[in-house]
Amino acid sequence: MHTSVPVLAAKDITDHIAPADLMTRGALDVIALMLLVGWLYRRRPSATAMPLVLASLNVGLFAAMSTISSGKFPAGVGFGLFGILSLVRLRSAAFTLRDVAYTFVALVIALNTGLPHRQTWLVVALTAAVLVAVLVVDDPSRYEPATRIVKLTLDRLYPEPALIAQDVAFRFGQAPLSVVVDEVDYVRETTRVSARYPAGPDEPTGQTDGEPREPVVLT
Repeated sequence: MHTSVPVLAAKDITDHIAPADLMTRGALDVIALMLLVGWLYRRRPSATAMPLVLASLNVGLFAAMSTISSGKFPAGVGFGLFGILSLVRLRSAAFTLRDVAYTFVALVIALNTGLPHRQTWLVVALTAAVLVAVLVVDDPSRYEPATRIVKLTLDRLYPEPALIAQDVAFRFGQAPLSVVVDEVDYVRETTRVSARYPAGPDEPTGQTDGEPREPVVLT
């Protein structure tokens, strides 16, 4: 312990951040991340890769903030960090607006705990406030059962919209929750529709919020 302090002092770290403070803030970040991902996020099924995404972004940002604050870095480094974060995109069809919200919360927690020279009680209070807000707002009991959308291209025209839902139910063997007509092609005599069905137990919640899948052609 006595040999590590001179080394840190030689690297101009002790003037900006103490090892005990770093470990304390790191423990707070890990605890908050476990509550966010291990409890709040898992209350409803979603994309299986999202816990890895949330943990990677949170830990990575915390490490970056701790590294920047431990030495003499120009202000451009901080702006460059936020520029890199602005490039983060969730492009998979399985990722929903809820996943984006949890990603933002994971980044906020990492920023809150990663900045040094902050009173511990203030960091704990702000982190707890963010987690409580997510707990209150993201209530699984307030949401309808998960659904999925199936894109269909039917090889006929329909004189009445009610016949479309009947035809889709006949072809699939299950009545859809709703059917929306996307396009009617009088040249090819086809009708493109989006049928909403209940999601299966192994499908992520809100899968329809992403990019549409390839249409299924039913003949």
